[in-house]
Order: sequence, then structure tokens, then C-alpha cells
Amino acid sequence: MNLTDRNKGYIFAFIAVLATSNVFVFSKAALLSTRLEVFGFYWFLFGLVWNLIFANITGKIKLINKLKKRQLLVLGTLGFLEISGTTCFFLAISTVPNPAIVSFLTNINPIVVTILGFFILKERYNRTEVFGIFLVILGAFTISFNGGESLQEFFIDGSEFVLLSALFYGISAIVTKKHVKVIGPSILALNRNSFLFVFSFLMLMVNQRGGLVESNALINILIGSILGPFLTVVSGYQAFKYLEVSRVSILGSTKGLFVLIGSYIYLGQFPLIYQIVGGLVSILGVVFISLGKLKLKKK
Repeated sequence: MNLTDRNKGYIFAFIAVLATSNVFVFSKAALLSTRLEVFGFYWFLFGLVWNLIFANITGKIKLINKLKKRQLLVLGTLGFLEISGTTCFFLAISTVPNPAIVSFLTNINPIVVTILGFFILKERYNRTEVFGIFLVILGAFTISFNGGESLQEFFIDGSEFVLLSALFYGISAIVTKKHVKVIGPSILALNRNSFLFVFSFLMLMVNQRGGLVESNALINILIGSILGPFLTVVSGYQAFKYLEVSRVSILGSTKGLFVLIGSYIYLGQFPLIYQIVGGLVSILGVVFISLGKLKLKKK
């Protein structure tokens, strides 16, 4: 059966959603007993190995020698963006008790992409998108609400890391979408893992507290590294190759539901009811934003 490019994109996007959902769960399980820099070292070491094997088997690794100076500059820029965004992401996973809450909060990413698209790509808004943005902000506010008298106590710890991660993700998504067909998903994934592994190794050396890790944590890292640095990244870049960012965002927004189930089964954690409601509202907001972008594109 011959698949259209759009159907291929949907398949890769769905694989990325399932893999990403499990990343939240397995990374949280590993970080419960592992320092962040040690976790990062092993996580991206394994991820780099999987990506090197995949790039070698598919023959894509030969494309490295054909890269031009401009493409190398793009890869360097993406590398630093990924270091910043991924560090903030795992800081959020480490800080927030339940990974499902982080997954719902990451639905703010499409808002950042939309705003950056307005300023960088001169994209326009329509009413559907504006309504979606309102819903995502409302959902994120509901999830993050913690009470308290001061502004510092008003939101749950770690929500600021999600916001910073979204900013770096947004810039990275726009740059990736522009260059993914020329550079290729495999090289982009290999580049991302290389930068993150080197950065994690340097952080491990700077802290000088050893890199020992418990066996259970190592198993969680091993499983998570296959799903995250490898499967999520490769399939995600493939989805960008065949689909618009807005369509990928719609599918990506549903990851919170899978994380919700995984967190309950694997970690025995379940968010509060109002946080689940906020998560569902944010998913609905992403759908409206993406539908608004598709409607604008058809016009």
C-alpha cells in the first residue's frame, strides 16, 4: 500500500507522541534517584549510540561530509537551542512531582511558536487561533495554580522551567521546519544528541561528584533513551518533513493523556481533578490554534 506524504506524517507524529509520553514517565522515574547531570550523561550517551547505529544502517551518516558551511551553522544554532530547552525541560521534570502536569503545561509550546511565527515569519492570526491561545493560557494557569499569598507561591515550582523550555522549543521548531528537508531528520537527531551529550559530560566533569547510577535508574534511562533521544526525535523530525507544524502540534498536545495513564500505572501518581481539567482545556486550545492555522493556510 502506497502512503501519501500526509499519511506518513501522521504516522510519524503519532509514534513521536507515544514515545514522548513515555519519556516523561521514565525520565521522572530515573530522576527520583539520580542527579540531573548524571542522568543527562547516560541518557544522551545511550541516545547518541542509538542514533549513530540508525544513521549508519540507513546510510545517512555519509551526508555529514556533504554539509555546507551554512548548514553547519544551522546545526550549531539548533544544538545550543536544544541544550537550553532540554535542560529546562528536565529541570521541570525533576522539580514538578507529577510528570503528567509537566506534559499538560508543555501545551503552551504552540503559543510560543505562533507568537514567534508572527514576529519572525510575519504570519497572521485569526479569531480561531486567538481563542485557542486564550484556552491554552487558561488551561496552563489552572494547572499551575498553587495558591499562596505571594506571587512566588502562586504557581507550582517548576512551571517557570516549562515556560523557558517552550521559548527555546519554539525558536528551534521554526528553524527545524525551515531546514529539515535539506539537512534531513537523521542528521538533525544526531546533531541534537551530540550537543546534549557533550554538554552533559562537561556538567558531570564540572560538578566532580562521580557518575554512579543505581541499577533501576539505569534501566529507566536505557528504556527512556530509546524512546526519547532516538525514537521521539527521529520520528518527530520525520513528521515535520511531511506535515505542517500546526498538524504536528494537534497530535502532540494529546501526549498528556498518555502520560496521565503511564504516571498512574508506573509511578502511582495522579494529578488533582482541577489539574486534569486544566490539561484538557489546554489540549482543546492547541486544537483551536492548529485549526486556525490550517484555515488561514487554505485561504
